[in-house]
Amino acid sequence: MQIAKYNANGNDFIIFHTFVEVDRSGLAQQLCDRQKGVGADGLIVLLPHPEYDFKWQFYNNDGSVASMCGNGTRACAHYAFTNQLAGASMRFLTGAGVITSLVENDVVETELTTPQVLSESFDENGLTWHFCDTGVPHLVTFVDDTACFDKVIARQMRYKYNANVNYAMLKENTLHVRTYERGVEDETLACGTGMAACFYSAYRQKLIEASAKVYPISGEELNLRIENQRLFFKGRVQKVFETVLEL
Repeated sequence: MQIAKYNANGNDFIIFHTFVEVDRSGLAQQLCDRQKGVGADGLIVLLPHPEYDFKWQFYNNDGSVASMCGNGTRACAHYAFTNQLAGASMRFLTGAGVITSLVENDVVETELTTPQVLSESFDENGLTWHFCDTGVPHLVTFVDDTACFDKVIARQMRYKYNANVNYAMLKENTLHVRTYERGVEDETLACGTGMAACFYSAYRQKLIEASAKVYPISGEELNLRIENQRLFFKGRVQKVFETVLEL
């Protein structure tokens, strides 16, 4: 089988396209293993769709299915355009709904699904949390310094609320974000929907403008903007390599 490895702001993905739709949880675990496989945060499989350019199957590296992944949408859009599966502007179906992406060289902008507030803000573990869904559920807390990121607390909150957990630091009109991702069950170098959740939570509290720069711990710059309650997420994508595997 032919696969491509992509990196999008620190999130890495294995991507391929096929006509066959089957459960690929075991394959995701095999390929995404960083010691015994290729290594990745997730597996993305592109499949034909009668109405949209394509649809995807998305698996976390533990084999669990995820409805949405912000950086994953940008990586697979670049893959689809490069492999002539779609034009530079495309629409494709995810578990969270229809996604629109635009490819301009190595920069991809995705319009994310409409964000939803899941609960009012609440205090727990000495922190104030905001709970919203930007394709998948995210807990967001604003801190003075992301160095206080506590993996023990993050893991506890992740399992209690079945959500990804984000620590965000706001500096002028810029966000710095650290994320503990379910499915990976660890901190990742970046999380697109997590950064979107932090931006959206800050915007709702009027702490940030309608367009801002966001930095995950990978250090790469992303741009997030909101327009008529629609979230747009833009950044560079890197095709790392392409290869043929014998399984």
